[in-house]
Amino acid sequence: MPAEGVHRPAWAEISRSALAHNIAVVREVLGPTQLCAVVKANGYGHGAVLVATAMLAGGADALAVAIIDEGIELREAGVRAPILLLSEIPAATIRAALEADLTLTVGSLEGARAAAEVATQLGGVHRVHLKVDTGMLRQGVSPREALRAARILADCAALELEGIFTHFSVADGSSDDDRDFTSRQIEIFARVRAELGRHGIQPPSVHLANSAGLVGHPTSHATLARPGLVLYGYSPSPWLGEALAARDLTLSPVLSLRAQVVATRRAGAGERPSYGRRRALEDAATIATVPFGYADGYPRRLFDAGAHVLINHRRYPLAGMVTMDQLLINCGDDVVQVGDDVVLLGVQGDEVITADDWARWAQTVTWEILCAIGARVPRVLVD
Repeated sequence: MPAEGVHRPAWAEISRSALAHNIAVVREVLGPTQLCAVVKANGYGHGAVLVATAMLAGGADALAVAIIDEGIELREAGVRAPILLLSEIPAATIRAALEADLTLTVGSLEGARAAAEVATQLGGVHRVHLKVDTGMLRQGVSPREALRAARILADCAALELEGIFTHFSVADGSSDDDRDFTSRQIEIFARVRAELGRHGIQPPSVHLANSAGLVGHPTSHATLARPGLVLYGYSPSPWLGEALAARDLTLSPVLSLRAQVVATRRAGAGERPSYGRRRALEDAATIATVPFGYADGYPRRLFDAGAHVLINHRRYPLAGMVTMDQLLINCGDDVVQVGDDVVLLGVQGDEVITADDWARWAQTVTWEILCAIGARVPRVLVD
């Protein structure tokens, strides 16, 4: 495992109260629908074990991960709640998943046969969900083969066909075309379920809604929803944030990134700090060094985009290119000292910098910003 940088003044704070607030918002939107919290990719960069434990304590019914190792990490940490693998896994790894009491996803006829074979060899009864591809074109059994796959699973005494689901590709889109496509996905999925029902196959757990579906497409709620981003305090798109606001509901970012100034020096006008000497200082300035770099998840592109950090309740721009381990900050003529608190993401006084800001500056998506926070950044649960 990568080492955490516990001996340097840079860390991520994970707010238990913000997480509980977001779960409450999701519960308000979902009503009786169960909540499966997605904690893949190290809990969207927040720390998988930490947020999984907090989410279950806050009212989540189950968890979902992308790969077996993520599920095993949670089991080894003592998590006993149901954990769903969101994609079909290679046949050679099915035994490891079942031995860790992870719920399989099957998305092909071959996968159904492999799951049945391994489960039978292992003995006992193991939970499985059938994934149907309704237009994402990434993983999942095709609608025309869904019944055949479901029969293989339902006929295996060592498997319990607990669930059936699909995944949206443009549920966050606001255009008529995007909304129509999501509606078609819902309709296709409903036809598949109806066909299975006519043959006596009715998995009790039915789920379609990701974060965007949960907020923007109420007909997708079914018996279970699989939100990710909204639980961490961000809306997948502006119109979905507006939909929440119309119900007097707001999300609270769970993660903040904090550090302390570790060095200062005075530089004259025209000097060019950092690698590449990319930008000359217009005026003499105090340059503050902050121990956080692109190896920690701070994108290099933020320099050219004009990103800021917060020190002593004020915004300051980067003075030079982002380096692997450090940032250089242009503090002008203000007094900034070693040990002063720095906020890279989060709130300081009346100022705030969000992962949405970083995503806009870096011309990417909020998911990537959060998931890219480096493993060596310690995650600390607060409040």
